[in-house]
Amino acid sequence: MTHALGDTAVLTGRSLRHILRSPDTIITTAVMPVGIMLLFVYVLGGALETGAAASYVEYLLPGVLLMTIAFGVAYTAYRLFLDLQGGILERFRSMPISRSSVLWAPVLTSVAANLASLVLVTGVALLLGFRTGASIGAWLAIVGILVLVTVALTWIAVIAGLSAKTVDGASAFSYPIVLLAFVSSAFVPTESMPAPVAWFAQHQPVTAVADSLRALFAQQSVGGEIWTALAWLVGLTALASLLAVRLYRRRSR
Repeated sequence: MTHALGDTAVLTGRSLRHILRSPDTIITTAVMPVGIMLLFVYVLGGALETGAAASYVEYLLPGVLLMTIAFGVAYTAYRLFLDLQGGILERFRSMPISRSSVLWAPVLTSVAANLASLVLVTGVALLLGFRTGASIGAWLAIVGILVLVTVALTWIAVIAGLSAKTVDGASAFSYPIVLLAFVSSAFVPTESMPAPVAWFAQHQPVTAVADSLRALFAQQSVGGEIWTALAWLVGLTALASLLAVRLYRRRSR
């Protein structure tokens, strides 16, 4: 275990140095969500009815945070694909390195990079008028949920990076996830949607997570939504990590 943790720490440091040498990575992954937030707040927000007394940016922020993670994890798939094509993973196979550390390092790097992007997006939201009276416990729950979302989506990104045939395919996997946010309660209540679309939106993970984050920010009871969100996130993490490990072992033969 000590050997695996040490290898993971070394490889995570390697991945973080890649990002620090290219700070535009965090900026780029945060620019798109910030642009979407500005678009909805200043262009479309006045025409959207949420039924909430709070300002639209307060309704919108949870969805934007989820989109920030979706854009951010695409870098993990891109970086892993480059390592695979460059032969560095084969080089690791010839060294006394724990196999698990090769996959956990990009996951931990993704968590660190996405937390930085989330802080940046939240700071912009504060400038736009976002306010919350969330307690310390609620903030810890919010951070915990966002970390779980990042871990779940990053394992999916690992699968994309290991299985993609081109660099564009490795990074484009996040687009369906971003589109999924639009068919959820991230931007408008699901009640405003046509019945078939509303049913789908109410039973997909983005809605459960966005509603849970929104309730925590507003100091409201989260009800059963948070358990639904946690079930989705834990289930996706377990399934994606198992598939990623199996795929990596197959590629390492």
